[in-house]
Amino acid sequence: MTGAGHAVLALLVLLLLGVGFLLGRRTARPARSSDVGTPVEHATFETLHTASLAAPPLRAGLTEESARKSARRLRSLLGTDALCLTDRDRVLVWDGEGEHHGRHVMDQVRDLLASGRDTAFHSDCDDLDCTLRWAVAVPLTVDHRVLGTLIAYAPRESAVLARAAGEVARWVCVQLELAELDRSRTQLIEAEIRALRAQISPHFIFNSLAAIASFVRTDPEQARELLLEFADFTRYSFRSHGDFTTLADELHSIDQYLALVRARFGERLSVTLQVAPEVLPVALPFLCLQPLVENAVKHGLEGAVTHPRAPDSVRAGENPTRITIRALDAGSEAEVVIEDDGTGMDPERLRHILRGEGGKSTGIGLLNVDERLRQVYGDDYGLVIETGIGAGMKVTVRLPKYRAGVHGS
Repeated sequence: MTGAGHAVLALLVLLLLGVGFLLGRRTARPARSSDVGTPVEHATFETLHTASLAAPPLRAGLTEESARKSARRLRSLLGTDALCLTDRDRVLVWDGEGEHHGRHVMDQVRDLLASGRDTAFHSDCDDLDCTLRWAVAVPLTVDHRVLGTLIAYAPRESAVLARAAGEVARWVCVQLELAELDRSRTQLIEAEIRALRAQISPHFIFNSLAAIASFVRTDPEQARELLLEFADFTRYSFRSHGDFTTLADELHSIDQYLALVRARFGERLSVTLQVAPEVLPVALPFLCLQPLVENAVKHGLEGAVTHPRAPDSVRAGENPTRITIRALDAGSEAEVVIEDDGTGMDPERLRHILRGEGGKSTGIGLLNVDERLRQVYGDDYGLVIETGIGAGMKVTVRLPKYRAGVHGS
């Protein structure tokens, strides 16, 4: 069963148990005249609401802070007198009465942490006024690794509490598993950005510095301006914060990149940029458009000079290669189109690239951007590419104007 399947199953069982606990409480007291709906409906709502409040802290992983923020909600779900959460080394939080029991918890769950099996034990408490005489401990497990324990305390043995604690612990495990998936996704995105930087930096930096050097004697002012463009471009490309940026910042970086390219190729490159002001604040994955423009330069300009099927006028440098970049307002989305009239690509070869079969250095920019767009927005938002040999290339990127969790920085 998948993580999502476990989440649904755990929530259903949790809901049934929670309804039972809350329904018992409600039927034990008179209904208020202001109540709307049946006791079962109220109990269902309260269980779902409590679970939804406990989930966000746990999505940060099993830490002292997440345990502290979620413990009271979890104890409310169980309807128990006290609840304790631990990691493998220490008590993270105690919620409820009888906090003095916390001194012995780690000794009592040592075998559980080693075996990963539920355990119940009677409390050896010298305080005659303490009502906590029994406890059930359940492991918190992710990928067969025991990360810690959930321990529920009660005045006496309870098979219902033991079962409820098991289901609540499994629901907690689902949240912790999602937290690990979030961390893995973040690490993957960072690795992909490093791959892009590794691809573009050596070749581009060398050519840019060579172009700047060529202006040092003939046009010192132009050399100074290009050096500032180069510094700003590399500062943006190698920034260390944020998975996302704004369309305005990405387009500004692209403009700096093209200024450096024009310094090298001069009139052999013609660039048209059309931007609707309404889409400038739209957030998107960092370094998402820049590789597409670099691909247009590489295959539209650098490749056209030597490509055997390029027109003679292009190979001779008589007609400039044209690159058009449009950022358009499309209602709830922004649409970015990057188009060149260069050599294009065999569609079958393009399909191999987007399946990751193009080799270590072939098409890494296209594949990387396509995968990142799908990760962030879903499969409906991958690259749309139109191309053919000798027919140039047109790449269309659709970006939702708003998506939860996607914020420019």
